[in-house]
Amino acid sequence: MQFHLNGFRAGDPEVLDAAAGPGRSDGLPGEVDVLIVGCGPAGLTLAAQMAAFPDITTRIVEQKEGPLRLGQADGIACRTVEMFAAFGFVERALKEAYWVNETSFWKPDAGRRENIVRSGRIQDTEDGLSEFPHLILNQARVHDFYLDVMRRSATRLEPDYGRRVAGLTIDHKAGHPVSVRLERVDPGHEGEIETVRAKYVVGCDGARSAVRRALGRTLEGDSANKAWGVMDVLAVTDFPDIRIKAAIHSANGGSVLIIPREGGYLVRIYVELEALGENERVASRNIDVAQIVTAARRALHPYTLEVKEIAWWSVYEIGQRLCEKFDDVPAEEVPDRVPCVFIAGDACHTHSPKAGQGMNVSMQDAFNLGWKLAAVLRGRCAPKILHSYSEERHAVAAELIDFDRKIAKLFSAGAGAASEGEVDPAEFQRYFVKQARFTAGTETHYRPSAITGGTAHQHLAEGLVVGRRFHSAPVIRLADAKPMQLGHAVTADGRWRVFAFGGDEDPAGESSAIRRLCGFLGQAAESPVRKYTPPGADVDSVIDVRAVFQQGHRALALEAMPGFLLPAKGRYGLRDYEKMFCADPAQDVFAMRGIDRVRGCLVVVRPDQYVAHVLPLDAHEELAAFFAGFFV
Repeated sequence: MQFHLNGFRAGDPEVLDAAAGPGRSDGLPGEVDVLIVGCGPAGLTLAAQMAAFPDITTRIVEQKEGPLRLGQADGIACRTVEMFAAFGFVERALKEAYWVNETSFWKPDAGRRENIVRSGRIQDTEDGLSEFPHLILNQARVHDFYLDVMRRSATRLEPDYGRRVAGLTIDHKAGHPVSVRLERVDPGHEGEIETVRAKYVVGCDGARSAVRRALGRTLEGDSANKAWGVMDVLAVTDFPDIRIKAAIHSANGGSVLIIPREGGYLVRIYVELEALGENERVASRNIDVAQIVTAARRALHPYTLEVKEIAWWSVYEIGQRLCEKFDDVPAEEVPDRVPCVFIAGDACHTHSPKAGQGMNVSMQDAFNLGWKLAAVLRGRCAPKILHSYSEERHAVAAELIDFDRKIAKLFSAGAGAASEGEVDPAEFQRYFVKQARFTAGTETHYRPSAITGGTAHQHLAEGLVVGRRFHSAPVIRLADAKPMQLGHAVTADGRWRVFAFGGDEDPAGESSAIRRLCGFLGQAAESPVRKYTPPGADVDSVIDVRAVFQQGHRALALEAMPGFLLPAKGRYGLRDYEKMFCADPAQDVFAMRGIDRVRGCLVVVRPDQYVAHVLPLDAHEELAAFFAGFFV
């Protein structure tokens, strides 16, 4: 990380200087730029993103009286861990979490079908898919990490607890078009009403979202008429895979999914329960935790399970539901209106926990939206860019619903060979392997739009696919020979990145493509860096340009590189020495990501870590035209 840019600072560098402004009061302000409703994974991801911008007034409200202490979700996909790196707390998550390294599969014993036997054991995530593993960590700890990011930011953002949405209206002619009535439910203030006017409101308030209801939108879908129990337990067992993720199909006890938890002892057990009748709700069954324990023991036979302590348990019914749109603008009015109210996470899509995607997709919703809100509020992008949130994330949610419907059906089907209503355990294992990239979160693919270019030049970087997340790779920083991951240069600060991968020539040469690019970006009137960087701001404050060379770091002279790659920044004009990288001979980024060694290329990366464009190094006009499509 970088600090001391504007003068020496003692103490923790992750705690930024507080921004100037009025101090925090017990009540909410009358007007804000962004009001976030709900302190779940989506809401806190968005709040942590908005906290990075002290010039934007953001508040987040939550009906509960305080932060979450024990969460329901626990699966953290590889792609989400990459996002944690952008927010700066990935090391904490990696230290505390359980790492899902392998998955085992169990089926009925052919000789004694009342028993189960292991039928397979596989690597959970394929090699090279991400620099990070699949993790299991209590949702409440993820919340804690985001809350720390917010508290340490210049805005010192904190949630306002004990507020329930009592009403929401929109006046499109007003400067702050969304008016939200909030009823206080915290002790000593019960029944008090606060009214907040906002430029934008984001409902991250769960499946029973008051914001969604105020928009007149509904979750559409169906229920599988199947009840499942789940419990986090401390237990003594002779089941050998209790510390490995295990999918179990039993002949007489239904299905079980075992998820080891962080800490070395805790384990989560999902247990299939009885089928529900048509239109029957699980609450009507009055299922208690003893029934869940009994069902788990039956499915694990001949192994024993002695539950010593239950930290948390719940019963739920499987269902997949999706909202038709994730903002307030009807489809027919998109050409004429821009959205000012959004919904994210469970407020707009719900599904079973089997695939472990709920928390992950919710956080990715917010990461997609946050930088767009900031770009519009800071005057850098036209408001029409906000339409892309619903367009992009609805497509992802629809894919998730389809996947979840299939995986839930396979989980709930009886174990057999191929009988009607039964699933071959081998088929289940094959499907799991086939969908591994989806469950890792790396299959999201945004289609061409104003902020995602075409694929005419994809052959220049075959492994950095336009519309998919920027797949990191090891590099060595030129200035200090530090080995690092290139993707970790993309932090959650709202900036665009342009990675210039050099061709087979000397980048220091007077006529090299890298030098010509730097000349264009630093001096030409049509340069997007010059056009869109505010007066007096650092040259990389909007578009951060980095270079990656094929040559070894000892073969290049730092002082011979283009000055644009050693920019002067801050009040002292200090040089930034962290813009240039070289290939690591042990893991060559050019080979790993299929980058053209002769021509090199430009890879444009969005603030949410997705590849927006791949262009030739000399495509200066195309680069400028791309940014002109959405910057103002």
